[in-house]
Amino acid sequence: MAEIVIGIPTFRRPKGLGRLLDALAKIDTDADIRVVVADNDARDRQGFDLCQRIKSTYRFPLDAIIVAERGIAQARNALVGHALDDSGMRFLAMLDDDEWPSRQWLSELLRVQRETNADAVEGPVAGVHQGETLSDFEGVAKARLRSGAVEMLEGAGNVLVARDALESLPRPWFDPAFALTGGEDKDFFIRLKKAGARFAWAADALATTEIPASRMGLAWMLSRAFSVGNSDMRILLKHEPGSRALGREAAKIAGALLLSPVLFLILLASPNRRARASRTFFRALGKLAALCGSTYHEYAVIHGE
Repeated sequence: MAEIVIGIPTFRRPKGLGRLLDALAKIDTDADIRVVVADNDARDRQGFDLCQRIKSTYRFPLDAIIVAERGIAQARNALVGHALDDSGMRFLAMLDDDEWPSRQWLSELLRVQRETNADAVEGPVAGVHQGETLSDFEGVAKARLRSGAVEMLEGAGNVLVARDALESLPRPWFDPAFALTGGEDKDFFIRLKKAGARFAWAADALATTEIPASRMGLAWMLSRAFSVGNSDMRILLKHEPGSRALGREAAKIAGALLLSPVLFLILLASPNRRARASRTFFRALGKLAALCGSTYHEYAVIHGE
């Protein structure tokens, strides 16, 4: 039994997983911890095998499970189920396999949870490319000004969730419909919110992620914007299927598609600002595609090792 289970979903990133486990073993904490890795690759099992090699000497009890059905939602669901099977578990913390925590990561998540009595606490994720920190990058949780209560959380890559909150939701906790598209975490937090959960932000619970070269180009940034728009619209259709919400979103989509090209031309001399206009345009395209029944599978492609 462990008071805190740290869950890590992984898929064909053994180097990233090794770096994460090394950093996790160095965190400053006296908490009763168990680490669980859910390997979503039933064929090569690189993550599972890595855990088997190091578990006898690892700082914390380390378990690895195989999740045969492909998808990030399926891996997260396996981690939640495994954690809840531990009767002593009070909190589940999750990190993605391309991240690594700071030494104070867990202690800060727990401190903010105690101070706010939140059911789920999220920390920032800093993107780094070739040693340089990126201040504005699609796909990482943006830093906020201060710790404290917030209305909504952004992602499950750096999060602490209380047992009671997990038990308030019916299975599956993460919707398998978002297995390869992303958006499973946003849908999860919306459902938690509807169940009465309270959220908080822990500004100093920092995790870092390495941004590979394949995610640095404009093409990836625009495809990411399309993906976010696509999954956001699918989540809206799930939770607010009425004509009023659809009419409101249709107006936003039309406005973005009409105005973004104009803003792009106006901001032509400013690369960063015109890139934001382009992302707005592609996010609107992604929403429109979802309205037409098209689903974009962002996580069918692996970035990083």
